[in-house]
Amino acid sequence: MMRSVQPLRTVRATRYVTPLREGGSLPGLIEADDLGMYVLKFRGAGQGVKALTAEVIVGELARRLGFRVPEIVLVDLDPDLARNEPDQEVQELLANSGGINLGLDYLPGAFDFNPVVRDPGPDLAARLLWLDALVLNVDRSWRNPNLLLWHKDVWLIDHGASLYFHHGWGPDWRPADTYRFDPKDHVMLPAAGPIPTSVDVPAGMLAEVLALVPDEWLDGDRTRYTRFFESRLANAPRWIEALEAARAARV
Repeated sequence: MMRSVQPLRTVRATRYVTPLREGGSLPGLIEADDLGMYVLKFRGAGQGVKALTAEVIVGELARRLGFRVPEIVLVDLDPDLARNEPDQEVQELLANSGGINLGLDYLPGAFDFNPVVRDPGPDLAARLLWLDALVLNVDRSWRNPNLLLWHKDVWLIDHGASLYFHHGWGPDWRPADTYRFDPKDHVMLPAAGPIPTSVDVPAGMLAEVLALVPDEWLDGDRTRYTRFFESRLANAPRWIEALEAARAARV
């Protein structure tokens, strides 16, 4: 039986502070009514709510598997905040993103993590490689690691490019036996120890994570995400073998 799930906190955006132009979807830094600062991911950006859905599913799954992830919140955005924004691109994004968006707790003073400068350790590197292969996160490369170092710990961010299959599914969708995931460019591959052959991801954990996604973002798709994870985990020996082969080739 799935335990009662504590929903994500909802905050209200009170001030748009500045765009963060490192991301392709132009996230922004906002202040909320709880006086916190959040990195805001807009529902009106190019990939829409599918990217926000991936952020919740992958971020909260990673948290439950022992990784550090900034708190994820739902952000109620009033499009009237766009009135005082001089940048037209940002103004349009704000105006087109009224309603519930997604925010990640801002980590002041954090900087990009570089495994060459600071060794993550073979266990963390291997577990992160495994996680990204599970969720098809193709956006953790040397060029764009999407990892932060904050208070000497590694934090995972920016999972909107994960679960890429959901951008093209139709009514007859079914999970594939294999998916495209090339580990050769993964930022953690050179540091990784042996890839875990067994990671416990219970059905209750998956159900708990999926329950956190707002209904309006899913359009009845929870069952299909469940089917994907069940299939992906069932086929784990195949893609773990590919990860281990890529790792051995680098050693």
